[in-house]
Amino acid sequence: MPAPGKRAWAAQLPVVRMGLLGGENDADRLARVDTYKKLLETTFQVPIKLMVAADYAGVIQAFAARQLEVAYMSPAAYAAAWIESQGDVRPLVVTQEQDGSTSYVSVMYTRTDSGIMSLADMKGHSLAWADPNSASGYLLPRAEFRAMGIDPESGKYFSRTGFAGGHEQGVVAVLNKQYDAGMTWTSGVGDVADGYSRGALRMMVDKKMLAMNQLRIIWTSRPILNGPLTVRKDTPEAFQQDMLDFHLALPTAHPDIYHSVDMGNGKGWVPVQHADFQPFIDMLQQEAAQRRRR
Repeated sequence: MPAPGKRAWAAQLPVVRMGLLGGENDADRLARVDTYKKLLETTFQVPIKLMVAADYAGVIQAFAARQLEVAYMSPAAYAAAWIESQGDVRPLVVTQEQDGSTSYVSVMYTRTDSGIMSLADMKGHSLAWADPNSASGYLLPRAEFRAMGIDPESGKYFSRTGFAGGHEQGVVAVLNKQYDAGMTWTSGVGDVADGYSRGALRMMVDKKMLAMNQLRIIWTSRPILNGPLTVRKDTPEAFQQDMLDFHLALPTAHPDIYHSVDMGNGKGWVPVQHADFQPFIDMLQQEAAQRRRR
């Protein structure tokens, strides 16, 4: 771990503002990252101010407005932030799973009692997207559905679509029969009965909000690169290096704190580059082109 002490970059960043993506209720998010926040403050001797965004767009816009220095992001949110900020973002690390992979998957789920057994059965049924800036909850499944010849627009294949306001909220909406199915993210590895090894379903199972026998997984996407811990590119280079060193060391030095932030049982964090996320920028631009055609 980086040695504790005040850094020269603190003169430019007397407070480090960190964004937390939507998808989980605010109280749980803040409780989950409390020890992590305190360790950052102890190590670098600057206050950490947490910004809890109602949705992904809040973090994206805050980066573009230079109101955040660091945030955990989905790959699609990173791509949107890169576009909105004109390249003023840098990805540092992504989660590495226990099997060595650095990806997750998008899944479509229904209620076990719905009678819906497959994506083909979803024709004429309603679907909840998680968030318009979510790779797993919106962007990537739409791209895959189009490649399969399925028009994801409301009324074309699905009877109705809408945004649930986050991953957790989508599951609740499906359980409450507001939608027939929803989209979310999982590691795609581990025991399905536990909600996989990590992801939105696993978090809800761990919080006793969900029993996996209530849901049926009916579709799984191709692998999606895990979302990055991201810093603003115009921050001091020494700050960026400290953030990188801190996070690479955290899984070994403080595994309990790492797992509370990582939302599961990942193996650690590994460095990434902007080029790794270019496919998501391309997908966002294709989605924008589809909207213009409509």
